[in-house]
Amino acid sequence: MTEPTSGRRFDGEVALVTGASRGIGLGIAQRLAAEGATVVLTARKPDPLAEAVAAFPEGTAVGIAGKSDDPAHRAEVFDTIAERFGRLDVLVTNVGINPVYGPTIDIDLDAARKILDVNVIGTLAWVQGAVHHPALHFRENRGRIVSISSVAGIVPSPGIGFYGVSKAAVSHLTQTLAVELGPDIRVNAVAPAVVKTQFAAALYEGREAEVAQTYPAGRLGTPEDIGAAVAYLASADANWITAQVLTADGGLVTAGGTA
Repeated sequence: MTEPTSGRRFDGEVALVTGASRGIGLGIAQRLAAEGATVVLTARKPDPLAEAVAAFPEGTAVGIAGKSDDPAHRAEVFDTIAERFGRLDVLVTNVGINPVYGPTIDIDLDAARKILDVNVIGTLAWVQGAVHHPALHFRENRGRIVSISSVAGIVPSPGIGFYGVSKAAVSHLTQTLAVELGPDIRVNAVAPAVVKTQFAAALYEGREAEVAQTYPAGRLGTPEDIGAAVAYLASADANWITAQVLTADGGLVTAGGTA
């Protein structure tokens, strides 16, 4: 039996975090690195990614720029990890898009397809790449996968309805993969409510105090909050936890709120 650990729970391990140049993804990468992991960050834009990587202690972070839904980019990421480190222990699929706002009944269908392609198919593609790459030894290392879902996938959320549909799919995909990949690989997800990031700014900007009043915890989330939740699920402290979607929402959904 593996005993629960504390402190630097990821010493000697390699973690990949997608969409990690800012916001939730960066917060997750920072937490994993603080606990000993070597982190590989991906993001679409090279300059912000390089700036993010430069803030980590030397030798603890690597950045690889590219589009998450590009198979060539994913192959480059996995091949680079294999060549430089010879292993992958933790995969965090954080990339998500929501290019539209408004009633789902009026959504442009091409935009809907793009959301599903990046948020759902992209999540599956990253998992497939990690599990099937012969030089990463992900299964042998008893790899851990944590995907970022959303409370919008739990309760209908005005204006971001189809984004919620995609995140509901991510949550179900998490449970399906956990059943299929166990017992060697654990698969979980975190479903945040509104976190103070550029991505979610339209949901609270200019009215943060008003929005925060709807949360029993009395505040919005931070990237550090989500980083802590992901680190727990990816650590040996959660060795008996798989197929779960951890709602990190300051009590919002229980109180009857929506994102």
